[in-house]
Amino acid sequence: MPLFINPILLPLLQCPHNIRRLKFASELLLRHHLIEKPGWIVRTSFFLEDAHCKTDNAVVVGVDEVGYGALAGPVFAAAVYIPHATRELMTDIKDSKALSIKKREELFDLLAEYSVFNIGHASVSEIEQHNILVASHMAMKRALAGLTLPHVDLVLIDGIRNVDLSWPSQTITKGDSLCTSIAAASIIAKVSRDRLMKELHQHHPEYAWNKNHGYGTKAHIDATILHGITPHHRRTFAPVQKLVTS
Repeated sequence: MPLFINPILLPLLQCPHNIRRLKFASELLLRHHLIEKPGWIVRTSFFLEDAHCKTDNAVVVGVDEVGYGALAGPVFAAAVYIPHATRELMTDIKDSKALSIKKREELFDLLAEYSVFNIGHASVSEIEQHNILVASHMAMKRALAGLTLPHVDLVLIDGIRNVDLSWPSQTITKGDSLCTSIAAASIIAKVSRDRLMKELHQHHPEYAWNKNHGYGTKAHIDATILHGITPHHRRTFAPVQKLVTS
């Protein structure tokens, strides 16, 4: 995932050793990296990870969630650390939404071998008991808590909503497009949740969760109208709630 950076911006982006400058750097990247222009300098998308680093061995973990807007199934999150020694293998890593199913599976296997990661989730009952925002943060914290790392220097999280963590952290708008570690987390979370939804599909084939993965497609909503809802549906979500009360 190369970034094309205007050379004029480089002094502003070099090694911002605090969260405030890291956020500024990410905002500049978001505005300026998307279009390649003559004379621009190529940087890998580990740029945001390295922007925080005072040493070459800083442990920067990317976090992303999947299933936030689904009507059925749990919300998943993944936390991923890519060691410096294996970064050169990660050139194909990008936002999971920009990848084919086959490519996501291939990259999942690559990450399974050459990164340190953990998966967390929050159940449908937890989503209903709290709300999807709180539940997604629970999934993120569980993913981070299970990492087999001696320490974490910084956690980079996709999105705009801050998460209360024990480690220094920073949200990155469109982080899954700008930051390889977050993109890797999006792949791990997406593949893991899709696999679960395919398993649930075996018990409830009428909802086509093997294809829509619990999201509110027309086919899924039509199936809920025809067959009703399951324990895996999120009753507090408006489209499902409407079916329950009708």
